[in-house]
Amino acid sequence: MVDNKENLKRVVGVFGFSTNIVNMVVGSGIFVLPAIVAAGLGSSSIFAYLLCGFLVALVMLCFAEVGSRVTDSGGAYVYIKTAFGPYFGFLTSVLFVLGTISADAAVANAIVDIIGSILPEFKITYIRILIFLILFAGFGFVNIKGVKNGVNVVKFVTVAKLIPLLLLVLFSWGDVSLDNLSIGTVSPFNDIAKMSLILFFAFQGAESGFSISGEVKNPKRNIPKGIFLSIIIILILYILIQVVSQGVLGGSLASFKENPLGAVANQVFGSIGFKTMTLAAAISMLGYLSSSILSMPRVLFRASKDNLIPIKPLSKIHSKFRTPYISIITYATAGFLFASVGGFEQLAIISSATVLLIYLGVSLSVVQLRKLNIGSRNVFRIPGGYLIPILSSLTILYLLANLARNEFIIILIAIIILTFVYFLKTKLNKK
Repeated sequence: MVDNKENLKRVVGVFGFSTNIVNMVVGSGIFVLPAIVAAGLGSSSIFAYLLCGFLVALVMLCFAEVGSRVTDSGGAYVYIKTAFGPYFGFLTSVLFVLGTISADAAVANAIVDIIGSILPEFKITYIRILIFLILFAGFGFVNIKGVKNGVNVVKFVTVAKLIPLLLLVLFSWGDVSLDNLSIGTVSPFNDIAKMSLILFFAFQGAESGFSISGEVKNPKRNIPKGIFLSIIIILILYILIQVVSQGVLGGSLASFKENPLGAVANQVFGSIGFKTMTLAAAISMLGYLSSSILSMPRVLFRASKDNLIPIKPLSKIHSKFRTPYISIITYATAGFLFASVGGFEQLAIISSATVLLIYLGVSLSVVQLRKLNIGSRNVFRIPGGYLIPILSSLTILYLLANLARNEFIIILIAIIILTFVYFLKTKLNKK
């Protein structure tokens, strides 16, 4: 019997849960997306956002149902493990954590790089490593002190990152040219679909935000509400930013691939606008990092508690702060080491493919949890029977089919190795 008595405090409300998801999704991608989409579709960009929003909505509906049925910490990991058993839970937990750590390392390097573009001292190796230590140790310490402290930091950073984006949208309307927004000819559906694949990755991160489910108040009600609120905010924000960027820069938007929002701010506000948006990009990345170090240690904690990752100290709860402090320390330390070494291209590829696999697992979990009749009382239930999880699964399989050959080989090798490790561990435990 799985031990679900986690001894964690349920102190996170709808707003805290929603801001954690928004914080994880609205990262560095939003600062480069407008130019990438414009390069592919021009003024038809809005259709890619709408299609991508539809695809993401399917997946998030599945998350909403399974999140209201299984309310323990660990998010997607515990959903898939509950639905399909320990083997799939083990694969999910290890790939999920490794993929996210590699993404955190990349984001930490990006933070130092963007600050280094203004302050060259940050390019010195020992200063970079010192900044990495401050980032991971600082966020780790905050989260050990209590999930409430971690969520408060997430709330603050989320608001701090959204303010400049919202101000850019608000004050740029006067410089928007309707001619730049007019759609002469709509791009072919295949082109819109291909660009939606890129946008889909920009919506990644929500799956990590669900990892604090075990600390959400009234989870059967608040988790679905938090999911819907966050996804609506993200989709509206993305569309507004694309419209403003296209409206201000027009056809030249595609040429500003490194910092399109900086280019918009430069045209609207001058050089001070460019510097402000550059700083906003750094804050946005900090926000992602803060949410990741809040959320992902809960996956380690839950996997250890279930004995899928056989390192018992990871399931320890701090006697005073009631947080999984060993998991937090372990995750933050790994993030620091990865960031300090740098260059994790293969892990980044695994991270992208892992998210798609996790989404597929969660979508299929809706069907399985219904069959097992788990958490059937007072839960959010997707209308339309099995239509939504089936559509979601087919969409994800379509995305997986578009992975490059080397990406497919790397993720397949990773799964084979982890499968060997799992069954070896199982065999040793029986002796």
